[in-house]
Amino acid sequence: MEFLLPWLAALGPAILLATSLVPAATADRDPGRMRRVATGGALIGGGVGILAAVTMLWTGRALPGALIHLDAVSATMLLLVGGIGAVVVDYSRRYLDGDPHQGRFMKWIALTLGAVLVLVVAGNLILLALAWIGTGLGLQKLLLFYGERKAAQVAARKNLLTSRVADAGVLLAVLVIWASLGELSIAGIQHAARDAAAAGTIGWGVHLAAVLLAVAALIKSAQFPFHVWLPEVMETPTPVSALLHAGIINAGGFLLVRLADVVAVSAGALDLLLMLGAFTAMLGAAVMLTQTSVKVNLAWSTVAQMGFMMMQVGLGAFAAALLHIFAHGLYKAHAFLSAGSVVADRRPEKLPPLPFRVLLPALAGAVGLVLLVGWALGMPASTDPGPAVLGAVLVMALVPTLATGAAARDNRAFLLRALGVAGLVAVLYFGLQLAAAALMAAALPPAVTERTALAPALSILAVLSFAALLVLNVARRAPVPGRVVEALYVHLVNGLYVNAAANRLLSRFKPAAKGSN
Repeated sequence: MEFLLPWLAALGPAILLATSLVPAATADRDPGRMRRVATGGALIGGGVGILAAVTMLWTGRALPGALIHLDAVSATMLLLVGGIGAVVVDYSRRYLDGDPHQGRFMKWIALTLGAVLVLVVAGNLILLALAWIGTGLGLQKLLLFYGERKAAQVAARKNLLTSRVADAGVLLAVLVIWASLGELSIAGIQHAARDAAAAGTIGWGVHLAAVLLAVAALIKSAQFPFHVWLPEVMETPTPVSALLHAGIINAGGFLLVRLADVVAVSAGALDLLLMLGAFTAMLGAAVMLTQTSVKVNLAWSTVAQMGFMMMQVGLGAFAAALLHIFAHGLYKAHAFLSAGSVVADRRPEKLPPLPFRVLLPALAGAVGLVLLVGWALGMPASTDPGPAVLGAVLVMALVPTLATGAAARDNRAFLLRALGVAGLVAVLYFGLQLAAAALMAAALPPAVTERTALAPALSILAVLSFAALLVLNVARRAPVPGRVVEALYVHLVNGLYVNAAANRLLSRFKPAAKGSN
């Protein structure tokens, strides 16, 4: 079975990529066949993902190869991409039923999904770089499916520019890695980087490659200021938004985890990821709280979540970042596919203001609880800051509940239940982190390079920033929020005007062609 697994892993993307070669006009004439073939390729990809994940868990060893590299990292991503891809393709069959261009939509979704599947199983940097570029080309076609819409054209133009810069970064990194380590295979790069790190012979070329990979990943995963295209993809069909989270927007994080042995030796690359990731997470979360459109809200949420993922990589928590990719991809794809029913069922909800005398102690108590649970389970913040930072922000979601319980002095049972839920969330969270670290141990570097005081300082600043954001969000509930809060709210609704600046810059260039071929 192990001998056949790499061939099976190649079968799904091969069918999808072959489907994408069908001319657009031919595809539109026979959309039924396009639907069946694309769905079959996606189902094979999803099935192989399950099989690969079970095999990796059962045997505990990798299956490296010149073309296909299967280990815990690629198996996890196969499970995510294959599973979501199969659901999205099947959803598209119904969603676009009767559309005159459904066939060509299936053509481009097959190309995009096939490229992502190749990306996650690629056994060498050449194949990985080609698949990386292919995901951008496929997404570009999908963004312009309704090419007559001006907003779709703007989003596609922004994505085109940012994707080409990210492509250039990856291609340069491939050349530098080859020149520095003399390897192009994923397994060879892992061994060469670990040997060089153990011997203390890491050259400047590896550091440069790590920085190039970091820059490419930051751009691909919509980090500030390259996030401006993501909130505007709502002009595309809903399945595109869902597929985006199966591996396209996560591709930057996957690239860093896949080549973690190179990234882990460069403190400069890690610090860059930590700084931009933390700022993007804060910006995305703040803007998200002000949006009234469900899909735009979800898009800004994605910007924030990708920032968290980059933070975790910047802190050397590669296993935590991969777990984040998996969980966020599943949640957000489901959220986009369910957006229509969410809009129909949504009702405005008035939340009562909370006094700061109970809010601030509840906030401090929630963070302290996370630190205590992490320490008790062997993941103290001093040695594992990545999981601790995200865990603290996660449990902050329960702070209003804790504060409400503390304010209700006549209902201590409610407060105790809220504390119990917070403790359970913290235990489950760190339990998943421990499981992910154990599962990914063989595929990830055993350690990262020594860091300066910048990393812990930024970690603390990130937690304090999200605590301040929570306080501001609660303050906004007051009958009279105050001028400062109201002014800040207006600026955040407009995304701090970064998108407006990008639109003015893009207006100087020739508009993208309308339509999709």
